[in-house]
Amino acid sequence: MAQIEFTGINHLALVSSDMARTVDFYSGVLGMPLTKTIELPNGMGQHVFFDCGGGASLAVFWFPDSPEPAPGVSAPAHRPDRGSITSAHGSMNHVALGVPADRIEGYVDALRSAGVECSEVVNHDNSEWGVSRENTDDVYVRSIYFTDPDGISLELAAWTKPLGPDDVSHAPVDATGTPVTSRVRHQR
Repeated sequence: MAQIEFTGINHLALVSSDMARTVDFYSGVLGMPLTKTIELPNGMGQHVFFDCGGGASLAVFWFPDSPEPAPGVSAPAHRPDRGSITSAHGSMNHVALGVPADRIEGYVDALRSAGVECSEVVNHDNSEWGVSRENTDDVYVRSIYFTDPDGISLELAAWTKPLGPDDVSHAPVDATGTPVTSRVRHQR
């Protein structure tokens, strides 16, 4: 197979239970410009796109006959600071939106001022538990976790340093948990 040239994420598509509420949240609260709206044929619903920066979009569908959500199956039942983040195979666990590292601290207050319940800033590092109370030299990404009005898990994430070959040090495991040597492409 020919090498595919990737330019980044084009879009990620979510499903909403109330498009007006979703547009208000993503555009009004988070400030993502609404860039495209589509009325699906035959009363199938709506589809919209928001600009989430860097040439990427966040897309949302609304279907009048969508089944109810199943937290703990189709999505995590909790935020990472509140409980298990496990979700089913094939589910979307969360959406991480990139933000500038020097602004992440202020986003906690901004989200809470807008009525959005969120975590404190989480410092992800290479320690045994994967998090640090302080922003140390070992922290590689800082995050804030919250949900949208439909309970979709969202994260604001800020890389704090470039990742290198030493950051890929674990063999992927198969369905039984056994490490497997695979055709992993490393960054150049």
